[in-house]
Amino acid sequence: MLRQAQIKSFTKPWFLEILKRTLIFLLVLGLFFMGLVTHIVRQSFPQESGTIQLTGLKAEVSVERDKWGVPHIYAANSHDLFMAQGYIHAQDRFWQMDFWRHIGSGRLSEMFGSSQVETDKYLRTMGWARVAQQEIPQINDQMRGYLEAYADGVNAYLAKHQGSTLSLEYAVLKFLNPGYQPEPWQILHSLTWGKVMAYDLGRNFQSEIERAILLKTLTPAEVEELFPPYPQDLPVILPEFGKKADKGTRREVGAEETSAPNFGGQGDMGKEDRENSLFASLRLSVPASSSLFSALESINQPMMALEKLIGSTGIGVGSNNWVISGKRTATGKPILANDPHLGVQIPSIWYEVGLHCTSESAECPYNVAGFSFAGTIGVIIGHSDRIAWGVTNVQSDVMDLYIEKINPKNPNQYEVNGKWVDMELVKETIQVAGSQPIVQTVRYTRHGPILSDVSPNLQQFQPSQALELPQNYAVALCWTALAPSKLGYAIPEINRAQNWQEFRAAAKNYDVPAQNLVYADIDGNIGYQMPGKFPIRAKGDGRYPVPGWTDEYEWQGYIDFEELPKSFNPTEGFIASANNLVSREYPYLITGDWVYGYRAKQIVEMISQQTKAISLKDVQQIQGSDRNLNAQTLVPLLQAIAVDTPRLQAAQKLLENWDLELGTTSQAAALFEVFWKHLLANTFHDQLPKRYFPDGGDRWYAVVANLVKQPNSSWWDNRNTPKVENRDQILQESLTKAVDELERIQGKDSKNWNWGKLHTVTFRHATLGKSGVAPIEAMFNRGGFATAGNGETVNANRWRADKSFEVTDIPSLRMIVDLGNLDNSLAIHTPGQSGHAFHRHYKDMADPWCRIEYHPILWQKTNVAANTTAILKLMPKSAE
Repeated sequence: MLRQAQIKSFTKPWFLEILKRTLIFLLVLGLFFMGLVTHIVRQSFPQESGTIQLTGLKAEVSVERDKWGVPHIYAANSHDLFMAQGYIHAQDRFWQMDFWRHIGSGRLSEMFGSSQVETDKYLRTMGWARVAQQEIPQINDQMRGYLEAYADGVNAYLAKHQGSTLSLEYAVLKFLNPGYQPEPWQILHSLTWGKVMAYDLGRNFQSEIERAILLKTLTPAEVEELFPPYPQDLPVILPEFGKKADKGTRREVGAEETSAPNFGGQGDMGKEDRENSLFASLRLSVPASSSLFSALESINQPMMALEKLIGSTGIGVGSNNWVISGKRTATGKPILANDPHLGVQIPSIWYEVGLHCTSESAECPYNVAGFSFAGTIGVIIGHSDRIAWGVTNVQSDVMDLYIEKINPKNPNQYEVNGKWVDMELVKETIQVAGSQPIVQTVRYTRHGPILSDVSPNLQQFQPSQALELPQNYAVALCWTALAPSKLGYAIPEINRAQNWQEFRAAAKNYDVPAQNLVYADIDGNIGYQMPGKFPIRAKGDGRYPVPGWTDEYEWQGYIDFEELPKSFNPTEGFIASANNLVSREYPYLITGDWVYGYRAKQIVEMISQQTKAISLKDVQQIQGSDRNLNAQTLVPLLQAIAVDTPRLQAAQKLLENWDLELGTTSQAAALFEVFWKHLLANTFHDQLPKRYFPDGGDRWYAVVANLVKQPNSSWWDNRNTPKVENRDQILQESLTKAVDELERIQGKDSKNWNWGKLHTVTFRHATLGKSGVAPIEAMFNRGGFATAGNGETVNANRWRADKSFEVTDIPSLRMIVDLGNLDNSLAIHTPGQSGHAFHRHYKDMADPWCRIEYHPILWQKTNVAANTTAILKLMPKSAE
């Protein structure tokens, strides 16, 4: 009865009225908060149409945005062109620009507080901002004018936008750091971008550290098995190269002129060369070297923290580019393709743009389209009305670690040829949000900064009596990027180049980071040039840390530009690079750690074996290729082993007719890649430190390809078991574990196994997207998207066997340029043009990118106009 009375009371008019008012209130409150959030989010979206007046602009500039959010900027003079580029970059990407300039100057603590102090110390020790500051007085008037115009454009935007009107990230940052306000943009900030990219694309000293640490538990021969020479059956970039350089030509770095030694460009050094190093030649005993190993390993800690911010390591992560002569194409003109592979991030590292002088002249010679970096001028990858170009990373060995003898009576002195020499001491003040400033002293030797000073676990080195090694030591880094560079000149010079000769003259300034540049022009020419600063060492091969207290291992100079690898209109009719070996005949050392050429082999085969004229569609298919050459080696072995259970027999059957393609819906691809993870773990985890567990990339393809020819190699034996395993036992165990894992996560029915569901990419915001706060991460991250391939397919979506199947590195853009008709050219980057969360162009390219789809690179003015969705007029502001 009571319950019935309660029900009746709930249906009385007064209760219904209260309920109605409450619901209305909650609805209004919800709409208010939704409106407030929408307002906060949308207030930072850029103005894309109408008119904006800018102080300092000389004439009207038109910015025409197409349906993909790509701006096409038309200006009457160079000043206005680059000023507008700065303004548009700031409109769409200022948070990204602000964040990267703080990395470049080691000032992350100013934004994010004490959590970034150790990273800042590491960055200040690197000293990128100090190097960039040294470059500024050396800049010529033209380049200074361009950079100042760009900065003026950025600052014109900052003058009218602050806080959340700049970007949603600043609304979140206000809760963490209420006092933060972005400073004006400076030339310095544009120059430090190149240093950050050089680090992101380099870091070969990590391989030095890894090899040195592995010697703690492995023999030198075992270590070298894990870093095998470049395989003879994999292609080189310049197969026709045969004319050796004059060894006497060099660029000096302060050392006395001597003839250049031949270390072998192929990276396959002989035993004597490989042992010309501190660790390989002296064979340090474990007790003697333990603290030095600890010091080297601890360098990894701040390096790993920085890696979380700018993307995963550049070691083994590469890019593809190739150019095909008109002799092989359906158009009769060259086709150029490029897809640089970089760490997954949001917003995209690339910003697509067209830069057009309305009337080309000596003062305003620019008419280019392609991809820029927000924070710098010009187009990094793209084409002009005459030429096209693409880049891949050389991954050159331009970093050496030197073990310095330190004066036990004075820690700021080190030994040089028997004499104590004062270090250069630089005081750095790190401003920390919400805390007191921290003063850091960076110590420099003649080789570079003392990197071990930012290693938290550094211990004193106690050598054994048998070895004359330092009682007090430090580890210094010598790196080409820690000297002034001319990279800034290279980009606008390439943008205005009209032919091969002008392109090479511009490439000469592309010194750090070293790149493989491919070239094509509308006249039908194709070419290749490797620019960069490559050290010539008096002794050693850069594979291990070396003594710094004598001149025995000093850099003697740099390889002269005219002797660097190049090719023009080769008889093969194409040039392809995928970070692989440039030539087996090249006489100078570029690196001993080339990417092993599995991607290059697929590209070369798909071009050279084509029996008909190659079309743009064919090139798209090459860029989207998911063929796994690792499976080509291992599947026959898996088919041959004896298995005695229906589960494993079914697994073998699944692989039997597999086309070796790592497609998103492929069951066999899922099985093989999971098997590969377990094979590496079962083979190597018992003998290697966790930090150096195999990541499954190209080096491990080569290592395992060599090992499978030795079925009783000691590597196959699991040292944690009493029995001695061989190759086939490890193969069977790995296959069993792969089936177990797939049945657990995707079900016992193999029809449900799916590579794309395992192998997803999530675009994570570099800072707030990794905050650990789920609602904030949800605001900025996007994913996961099912992806095909792996790190060594041409469609290179890398996952790490030592971590998870999640994609870490991707083809950050894909570009195909038709030199027969530039309006037929295609591109895609990911996830989108905009850096503003919830903007329509924040992630709109992610799905088509996954499907290997493209959009046109709009070129002719009429074609741009036909696809324009918004026109913004930038007008000179009259003096008041």
